[in-house]
Amino acid sequence: MRQEPDDAIPPPDSGGARMPGGFDGHPIAAMAVATEKPQHFAPGEAASPLLVALALGIVYVVWGSTYLAIRIVVVDLPPLAAMGWRFLCAGLMLGTVLAIRSGISRLRASPRELVGCAALGLLLPAVGNGLVTLGEAKGAPSGLTALLIAAVPLWVILYRMFTGDRPGGRTILGVLLGFIGLVGLVTATGSEGAVPLVACLLVLTASVSWSFGSWGQPRLALPRDPFVLAVYEMVFGAGFLLAGAALRGEHLVPQSAPRDAWLAWAYLVVFGSVVAFTAYVWVLHAAPISLVATYAYVNPVVAVFLGWLILAEPVTPAIWVGGAVVVAAVAVVVSSERNTPRRG
Repeated sequence: MRQEPDDAIPPPDSGGARMPGGFDGHPIAAMAVATEKPQHFAPGEAASPLLVALALGIVYVVWGSTYLAIRIVVVDLPPLAAMGWRFLCAGLMLGTVLAIRSGISRLRASPRELVGCAALGLLLPAVGNGLVTLGEAKGAPSGLTALLIAAVPLWVILYRMFTGDRPGGRTILGVLLGFIGLVGLVTATGSEGAVPLVACLLVLTASVSWSFGSWGQPRLALPRDPFVLAVYEMVFGAGFLLAGAALRGEHLVPQSAPRDAWLAWAYLVVFGSVVAFTAYVWVLHAAPISLVATYAYVNPVVAVFLGWLILAEPVTPAIWVGGAVVVAAVAVVVSSERNTPRRG
């Protein structure tokens, strides 16, 4: 049974998904899950609070850590080619598991649905995740990248307003607050000279692409099964990424690289694109969506902490203040949209 999608919470680095993180923070295909009415457990079959906490913890930590993993990968591997192979491997892995468990017929999709998957593959894993990867390759710290991407729900609200929707006053206040924080983040870090402006602009463009894909997802013909959507979205996204890598002159077959780069890449494939997405789908059906939606503002906090802890990325006063404003604004928008019935 369908219900009105909540566009303000675009789940998907990819991975991106939103896929969808891919599924990095905004999982590639999780937007499809959010459009389905949660299938609550029958009486006597309630999910264990411990399992819910474990699944939500995986979503928090793994999607928050994908920005760090990308930062490690791009030091030694070509950015677009590495992400293209990442999504191709993850998509084939997930598709193989689905075929083994339910038969190859589960992967059946109509031509219109495949076109929809290709559109999302372009907007989310290809442009969204691809520009995140290029931004980090050009010097954007993983924590700052996560904070800029966290603004996706704010952009989605703008798309809704442009198409005639009228969000509540609290939501609009959250959007204004969030964009003030974004401007402060970009201008302050750029003026400090620590982060190239082009790197910030690439990540911001990725955020705009993520949000447009998230807003447009309910308007596309897509497979109802979120796992099937993830398979095709990742495979199409991989094709676009590899094409972009070829145009940039990257080696499509990555050359030798340190073990750390390959371990980070494998982590993105297995944990960022498969394990965390599976945990997300399960917890979305097992816990209140208001609880699950908290990943939208927990992920960037995790990313900033891990970047500081592992890569010694500086957390300047500008990042502290601007990041806090952005995260608080996203929390305001998420909570107000979850508590307000959709109009129209």
